[in-house]
Amino acid sequence: MALFGRRNYSTVKVKKRDIPAGMWLKCPACNEIMDTTILSQALWVCPKCSYHFQVTRDDRLAMLVEAGTFEEWDREFYSVDALGFTGVASYTAKLEENIQKTGCKDAVMCGRGRMGTHDVALAIMDFKFLGASMGSVVGEKITRLIERAIEQDLPVVICCASGGARMYEGLFSLMQMAKTSGALAKLHQRGLPYISLLTHPTMAGVMASYATLGDVILAEPGALIGFAGPRVIKETTQQDLPEGFQRSEFLLKHGLVDKVVPRKELRETIIQLLDFMMSDNSGTVRADSG
Repeated sequence: MALFGRRNYSTVKVKKRDIPAGMWLKCPACNEIMDTTILSQALWVCPKCSYHFQVTRDDRLAMLVEAGTFEEWDREFYSVDALGFTGVASYTAKLEENIQKTGCKDAVMCGRGRMGTHDVALAIMDFKFLGASMGSVVGEKITRLIERAIEQDLPVVICCASGGARMYEGLFSLMQMAKTSGALAKLHQRGLPYISLLTHPTMAGVMASYATLGDVILAEPGALIGFAGPRVIKETTQQDLPEGFQRSEFLLKHGLVDKVVPRKELRETIIQLLDFMMSDNSGTVRADSG
C-alpha cells in the first residue's frame, strides 16, 4: 500500500453566462468599459473623457429633429456597378453586404424635418455604409435635397461623415463634387442658409466639396477632418505634424471651422443659428413654407 496516496480534487463546474453581443463598449480614448444603454442615454459620448462615438443615421436623426416630423426623400435610390468594377472585391457584393448590415440602400439619408420652429432640408451621412463614401447616389440625393430646399424655401443642414469619394465608381464619383457644389451656389443665390456639421471622420472628396461650403461650419469635438490622412501627409512632406493636426479643435484655431460643439449642445446651437439666419432685417423670423 502506498504511503502517500493521490489526493482527489473535486471540480466545481460554473455555468458560463452568455453576455449579449453589443452590450458593452470600450472607449478608444480612455479604455473605459461602458454599458451601451448608458452610452445611448449619453448620446454616445463617453461619460469619463467625452469621446464622441460614431452614431447611426437613426440616432443622429433622433438627436436633431422633432419626433414624428421627418419625411424621407429618395429612399428608393440605390447604387449600381456602372463601370463593372473588377478589383479585389465585387462592388455589387460590397453594396449588398452593406445594405444587409445597415438596413439602408446607401450612405446618406435625406428629407424634411422640423428643428425647433424651423422646417429644414436635412441630410445625414452614415459611416457604417461603405465608410459613407460618396458615389453617384450620395451626390444625387444631396443635390436633389438642395434643389428641393430652394423650391420649398428651406434652410439646409448636412451632417457629414465620409472617407471620401467611392473608388468603385471612378470619375462618376468625382463628378459629385462639382454637382453638389453647383447646387449649393444656387442655394446661396436664393439667400437660404446652409449649416454644415462635420463629424468623425470627414475626409477627401466630401471635405473638398459640400462639407466645407457651409455658411456656418460646425464640428463635433475630436473629429478628423481633412483631405489626405495624416500618415499620407507626413510620408509625403517628410515632416512631423503639429499635435492635434486635422482634428476639429486644430481647424477651429486655424479658421476652417466656425465652432466646435459638443453633441448634447448641437440641436440647440443649430436652432439658434436658424433663428438668426432665417429672420429678416427687423428680427422677425420668416414663416416656413408648408
